[in-house]
Amino acid sequence: MKLAVVGGGSTYTPELIDGFARLRDTLPISELVLIDPAADRLELVGGLARRIFAKQGHPGLITTTSDLDAGVAGADAVLLQLRVGGQAARQRDETWPLECGCVGQETTGAGGLAKALRTVPVVLDIAERVRRTNPDAWIIDFTNPVGIVTRALLQAGHKAVGLCNVAITLQRTFASLLGMAPEELHLDHVGLNHLTWELGVRRGGPGGEDLMPRLLAEHGDAVADDLRLPRAVLDRLGVVPSYYLRYFYAHDKVVRELGEKPSRAAEVAAMERELLAMYGDPTLDEKPELLAKRGGAFYSEAAVDLAAALLGDGGSPVQVVNTLNNGTLPFLPDSAVIEVQARVDRSGPVPLAVPRLDPLYAGLIAHVTAYEDLALDAALRGGRERVAKALLAHPLVGQFDLAEGLTDRLLAHNKEHLAWA
Repeated sequence: MKLAVVGGGSTYTPELIDGFARLRDTLPISELVLIDPAADRLELVGGLARRIFAKQGHPGLITTTSDLDAGVAGADAVLLQLRVGGQAARQRDETWPLECGCVGQETTGAGGLAKALRTVPVVLDIAERVRRTNPDAWIIDFTNPVGIVTRALLQAGHKAVGLCNVAITLQRTFASLLGMAPEELHLDHVGLNHLTWELGVRRGGPGGEDLMPRLLAEHGDAVADDLRLPRAVLDRLGVVPSYYLRYFYAHDKVVRELGEKPSRAAEVAAMERELLAMYGDPTLDEKPELLAKRGGAFYSEAAVDLAAALLGDGGSPVQVVNTLNNGTLPFLPDSAVIEVQARVDRSGPVPLAVPRLDPLYAGLIAHVTAYEDLALDAALRGGRERVAKALLAHPLVGQFDLAEGLTDRLLAHNKEHLAWA
């Protein structure tokens, strides 16, 4: 089995490599290709990747290349984990929205739109080249904003599934608090990428005993602290929102906090420099502890599980993925991409049935889906008017003058990445 990772020079990659090495019985890889235009980073990451495989006795071959077409040729699955514009673009995404009193975040709000505009055309070009080289390959997208990017891929007819680590991270957190093994818990995970709620915490699988009341009663303070939300939010909802809901439920507080400290992008950039220096150490043969602070916790386990299920060699039969709605949430169009539990096999994911959602969740999901429709249109066709409409539709913007000011800033900071700007 051959896998290719586009964006293989990312500092995330050793997390992925560690998972491939540990879980080789679930996903028996014979060849892994790391693809990245940044040759210097790629060689550092590739060297560490080979040492991790060697230490753990994995027999697979790891190669590196800057040639996309050669790298994806013959691949059974292609993982996308790229960042167009790098940390410098992320720094801007997290900064200029604050000038308008809006949250500065790389996937949510105006910054998330900027990332989508830069990313969608690049990902579609990559996917088209994958299809020409190997039309049967699955594309697994971890590139943010995952929901919009995955929808672009599916709309263009690609064999694609979106992946996020929010659900698996919460599953591990809840299992630790409840003193259980992660595989014992099934989450009733519903929403859009980075806009989800855990409506239930089931023992043993779908339909099992719901441990949510116990989780909130015994560990509500710990969960709230982890989400950086007041305990009262969990008590009011009776469910657990993802930590990205903080940008909606506590927007103004978050904006004040972001204006008082260095951006997350600055923190990550400094961390990446330190990680790359570590990766260059020829004696390092395991992922360093610092990588856990970089983000993407448990990404490797989720990626292995999904790839194994799609390729028919293992993996959990039910997983959280980003895929077409197709009637799962009846208030959304079939073409919307949702993030839910789904049965996954060689034919792809099929979402599990979802009970009727409380309007508190359904309303926000519908609102953000409308924004994503407009955001994807802007990413595909360009134009200031389409960007402004997408921002006006976003629930964290929604005011004409605000949308206009954000549009001007977005275009000014992204001209080098937008062919039409």
